[in-house]
Amino acid sequence: MRIGIDLGGTKIEGVALDDNGKELIRHRISTPSGDYSATLNAIVELVNYLESDTRHSGSVGIGTPGSLSPASHLLRNSNSVCMNGMPVKQDLEKLLNREIRLSNDANCFALSEATDGAAKGAVVVFGVIIGTGTGAGIVVNGKVLDGPNAIAGEWGHNPLPWPNGDELPGAECYCGKHGCIETFLSGPGLSHDYQAAAGNKLSALEIVEQAVQNRLANECLERYEDRMARGLAHIINILDPDVIVLGGGMSNVARLYQNVPKLLGSYVFSDVINTRLVAPMYGDSSGVRGAAWLWD
Repeated sequence: MRIGIDLGGTKIEGVALDDNGKELIRHRISTPSGDYSATLNAIVELVNYLESDTRHSGSVGIGTPGSLSPASHLLRNSNSVCMNGMPVKQDLEKLLNREIRLSNDANCFALSEATDGAAKGAVVVFGVIIGTGTGAGIVVNGKVLDGPNAIAGEWGHNPLPWPNGDELPGAECYCGKHGCIETFLSGPGLSHDYQAAAGNKLSALEIVEQAVQNRLANECLERYEDRMARGLAHIINILDPDVIVLGGGMSNVARLYQNVPKLLGSYVFSDVINTRLVAPMYGDSSGVRGAAWLWD
């Protein structure tokens, strides 16, 4: 049995899968706010609950915002800031009395969809999470690609390719740079773009809903689609993945899957584009499933 834990800022979700990927049980609890020790204890209690309910012990994989530093082995870049600079993996292994595997939540999303989801059977998969932020993970031959710096797939903190004059220097990103892909393609980035053009603020969901009858909302989405095409073209030019899977809130925008592929030809350095852009099979459940599959 494989247990997956998805550690989020407000909730911790756990799932137990059998060897065929069938879900045995799923359970969700609230994340203790700003308390490192309480968060670890909550994870342990959730694992114990899953094992007690199924009457089986299992391997444990954990998906978390941020990643382990190869130098210090401490967690970094987590939006749950109480976890940053802490030996999360070592502490959990002591509490659970077993080895665990831990990976970035975007890596877990990509692994889930590559293992038994929308990209099943693909050799190279690029999994993108686009919501309040923009992250990505890479899976090759069914294994997460971490890289020597543990930043493989950090697509959102590269500059938007081929920027237009009015896109420079770009909004300031929390990473300290300007014009990162995340500032354009995240949900807040889409909302900011609409506000700059229309003078009033709409959420990303409202922009999508109003695009049919609202000219400015439709033009905003057209700019978004072109920017996504430019960003993904860089990935195709460098990685040449078989499949790109979108996740996060923006993955629910159906028109992206029709419009973005049509724009890629203007930017990809090839006379043919066989890379597929697909919606996730498991949606919000992919992260926790991918954490479980870290032990495949």
